[in-house]
Amino acid sequence: MNAPTGPEWVVREDAGLAVLVALYLRQVLGLRFPDELPLLRGAPAQDAPEFERDPELDRQWRAFWDMTVEPQAHPSPIPLDLVDGFEMLIALPTEGFEQLHAAILPHGPEAVAYARAAYARYQASAGTASSYRGYASAIAQHERRVGRRAHSFELNVQVLPLTQRGVWWIGALTVAVTDGLRGDVAAFDSAIAPVIADLA
Repeated sequence: MNAPTGPEWVVREDAGLAVLVALYLRQVLGLRFPDELPLLRGAPAQDAPEFERDPELDRQWRAFWDMTVEPQAHPSPIPLDLVDGFEMLIALPTEGFEQLHAAILPHGPEAVAYARAAYARYQASAGTASSYRGYASAIAQHERRVGRRAHSFELNVQVLPLTQRGVWWIGALTVAVTDGLRGDVAAFDSAIAPVIADLA
């Protein structure tokens, strides 16, 4: 067995259907967490958050968000069950998530349709070779700047149709990037550089 010859980095880019569904639900329910993340384009928004002052629903939402964005880092200690209307995209723990289950249940078909349309747009605009080159370029620039090889790291990138351009941390190893920014090579290189610097 050959040992690795140097640091290794892994970048996974996606427009995850489950993440898109979760953000759609966040928006239609008027939930805020993650607070700094902008709204989705083209999805309805709750003007007056009816659930905002419910600390139990907020707790359930935050746990669900963590399990959705980084499921391997946030496994559920209790079995999960699929939620009707969300195909295979949403599963909640069978206990302790009753309020969230009741709140999201009416929104399944619309949330899934929105997520599938957004994912199709991502697929139409994403090219695996150019995606790889974008990250390789940012890592090479970081290495030149610091004068050493990049440390080994993992990064998950969710490319999302958000209303503002930018990059936001949404998990310990996960960032959200606006789709428009991801498509702008020069702007993306500048925006992803601080993220690479944090990890590498």
